[in-house]
Amino acid sequence: MGDIVSSPPSDLDILIVGAGFSGIYQLHHYRKLGYSVHIFDAAEQLGGVWYWNCYPGARVDSEVPIYEFSLPELWKDWSWSERFPGWEEIRRYFAYVEEKLDVKKDISFGTRVVSAHWDSNEDRWIVTTDKGQVVKPRFLSLCMGFAAKPYTPNFKGLETFKGPCHHTAEWPQDGLDMKGKRVGVIGTGASGVQVIQEVGKEVSHLSVFQRTPNLALPMVQKKLTKEEQIAKKEEIYPAVYRRLRQTHLAFHYPNHPKNLFDATPEERLLHWEDTWGRGGFSYLVTNYADFGLDEKANKEVYAFWRKKTQARINDPKMKEILAPEVPPHYIGAKRSSLEQSYYEIYNLPHVTLTDTSAHPIEEITPTGIRTADGVHHELDVIVMATGFDGLTGGFTQIDIRGKDGSTVKEKWENGVWTNLGMTVAGFPNMFFTYGPQGPIAFCNGPTCCELQGDWVINCIKYMTDNGLSSIDATEEAQKEWRNIVMESSKKPLKARSWWIGSNIPGKPEEPLSYYGGNPAYFAYCEERAKNGYEGFTVLKKSATGQYEVYKPSITTKTSGKQRSGSGSSSSSSSLPEKDANGVSGRRASRAFSLFKGMLGGSLKVHA
Repeated sequence: MGDIVSSPPSDLDILIVGAGFSGIYQLHHYRKLGYSVHIFDAAEQLGGVWYWNCYPGARVDSEVPIYEFSLPELWKDWSWSERFPGWEEIRRYFAYVEEKLDVKKDISFGTRVVSAHWDSNEDRWIVTTDKGQVVKPRFLSLCMGFAAKPYTPNFKGLETFKGPCHHTAEWPQDGLDMKGKRVGVIGTGASGVQVIQEVGKEVSHLSVFQRTPNLALPMVQKKLTKEEQIAKKEEIYPAVYRRLRQTHLAFHYPNHPKNLFDATPEERLLHWEDTWGRGGFSYLVTNYADFGLDEKANKEVYAFWRKKTQARINDPKMKEILAPEVPPHYIGAKRSSLEQSYYEIYNLPHVTLTDTSAHPIEEITPTGIRTADGVHHELDVIVMATGFDGLTGGFTQIDIRGKDGSTVKEKWENGVWTNLGMTVAGFPNMFFTYGPQGPIAFCNGPTCCELQGDWVINCIKYMTDNGLSSIDATEEAQKEWRNIVMESSKKPLKARSWWIGSNIPGKPEEPLSYYGGNPAYFAYCEERAKNGYEGFTVLKKSATGQYEVYKPSITTKTSGKQRSGSGSSSSSSSLPEKDANGVSGRRASRAFSLFKGMLGGSLKVHA
């Protein structure tokens, strides 16, 4: 069980929902700024998704030191044991974070937020938990992550199965012994791949039910020593953290400058062999510049992947199900998983593979699964590796009501509308990170949480420093941002996945992340902040109780001259010159220009 803490004060400055990377990062900084702040989390311990991810084989797919906080007070004294840490080690890392930052005293674990209603009379949120607690924060920061709502398909007969049946995101905290059991795994996304390669050798029979092949990449896992990490911490680690904030995907891999067919066949082969051998996402992230834009180039990249993958599979039929001649989708257009021995598992005599695109699951029975080919698969355990209602599900499962009494769920019924992927019009003083219409599907998690967190922290500081009452995205800015997100997705090749909501029946299919890259995204967000939070209505309450629109003075240089707006000004609107790792807060004016140039021309609103 989580640590017992006293109830937070009713009138908080800031309430955070979620105690993962994003929530902890913001809590730490709000406390340093002197705010009263508290976190509610449904989990019993720190870690966000890494409290729930305890299924067999769960581990990160971003290598050390990318997947951790960039705060020097944390990375300087911490060392990992593996290049890609497993869930147990990640939990130890969050325990270490607690030792260093003492965050638990301001967290209520085992506490789920069920509603959040805006009170226009008080300019506060009224937040209620499943335990009946009610708090009234000025600002609400939703840090629930993109995978807060697991998805289980409505299989006929699911409730009749007599054995253990668990979604990978709802795995028993004390584990589940599957040795010598007949196990069925439904789904071959990231968690499915990890479960299959972990338990495949120890079960008596493994039945895998695959709808879409996972174009998985070799992880190339390796052990790390404390000494080799210490040697890099003085110079290399700070450079890595700075570099993450400069690259398109927040990985430190270099981008390839050439288009694929500008390279000779020999050059391509040698490059691919090199990046394949490095492991991780190197093969995709450092591939040729146009492979995610040009179909012919993409097919060449897939062909190399297929040749490498099929060489590891013995059975000809399985070769074609797992790595078919016709690509199941464009490679790189949905997230590939990293694997260690996934394909070798299918060479074992007790492993069977059912292609559910050809033979769908018809029914789950008390003793197994029946597929459309008439086969009844006898099972003792069923593992649901069926994914999430990604990006939006965490928000729509909470009764969040804005100024007009409408819920976020109602507002997003026919499509997502946000401003900057961090705010929603009509929901004042509410922010979110690592959610829809940010760069989420294309950004390393901790880096994105910190960069978006910095923007939210600075915004709240701006509000309090200037004695302002509320900040609310305008409908016009929200339309503009939705349009920018849609335009950014037009050129990249796409596939059906949670990236566009196609894994959830009835969910509108649309790009749920910004495709234009992290430098352009964060430059755009910072530009809005530097312009006095352009695209937002900021209100200030006068001494007589009347609300006035706050218009700060904005001084900019244009052709050597200066122009100023009207109203009060405050230096607190400016972003920090540098963070703890020396990253400029005023970076990316060039990226912003590239961003505008990328879109070009007039924009149409995507309704």
